[in-house]
Amino acid sequence: MKNFTKFSNKAAGFDEPTQLPRDDEQRGEWQSANKAWWESTPMRYDWREKLAEIPGSKEYFNEIDRRFLTSVRKYMPWKAVPFEELIPFEGLRDKDVLEIGVGHGTHAQLISSRSRSFTGIDLTSRAAEMTSQRLRLFNIPGKVLEMDAEQMSFPDGSFDFIWSWGVIHHSADTRRVLQEMNRVLRVNGTSTVMVYHRSWWQYYVVWLLKGAIQGKMGMHGNLHHVSQAAIDGAIARCYLPREWRAVTDGLFKIESIRIYGLKTDVIPLAHGRVKSVAEALVPDAFARFLTNRMRMGSFLVAHMRKK
Repeated sequence: MKNFTKFSNKAAGFDEPTQLPRDDEQRGEWQSANKAWWESTPMRYDWREKLAEIPGSKEYFNEIDRRFLTSVRKYMPWKAVPFEELIPFEGLRDKDVLEIGVGHGTHAQLISSRSRSFTGIDLTSRAAEMTSQRLRLFNIPGKVLEMDAEQMSFPDGSFDFIWSWGVIHHSADTRRVLQEMNRVLRVNGTSTVMVYHRSWWQYYVVWLLKGAIQGKMGMHGNLHHVSQAAIDGAIARCYLPREWRAVTDGLFKIESIRIYGLKTDVIPLAHGRVKSVAEALVPDAFARFLTNRMRMGSFLVAHMRKK
């Protein structure tokens, strides 16, 4: 378990898995740290293998999609369109859609061509610019704006559906994002979000093993800080299903919660040749049983309806 990825530049004072800021001053500090982290470390799936393609080219976006969707297919295979299990593509034809946190635009490209209108927002200028470039390059309708999801500038009731994949748990105040989502959704509007899951396996077994073997418990003090050191983002909240229901209380009716996870979640080895061999030996279907059915996965996906 040597040399697992370690991320730095964390927000000071984030000491509990689902902690919210104590006041507006801390919220501002956390959001500044959050913005700085993602501006300097955009989601390009290049932490271990750098991208050789020219940034902003079709080849660049295609390679990002290849890396991302290769892992997705293992835990959520599709017949026609990636994420068809979670995104109601056919039902979006007459819907105005908002995506919170566009990254480099994989989901934007999937959704924008299948909805009545698409708007994407991101806290960082880099993500907003690159996703806008992707839509122009592939001649796909939609607009992307640099905007803080905790303070959206849209009028009340602007959207029918909100999609967000792995984003709002990174925000300084996830509850504020949920309040804004509720405000900008129309009556009976729906949302599907993925946040990190504090799974019994990944959090309480894998991080404990890594912390003990590498001496990180003494350095970081507890499991929360051990996990934060190895998770992307200046802040990364990790929720149990009951905790997610609590943070959304009064804003959304939770229609379903599902657990997913990367195939690598079930293999507690450091990145390298041994882990690659082990991953190849584990059938995808069995890994899905462990991550999805046995709740060993690190993704919590909630389908929600505005109250």
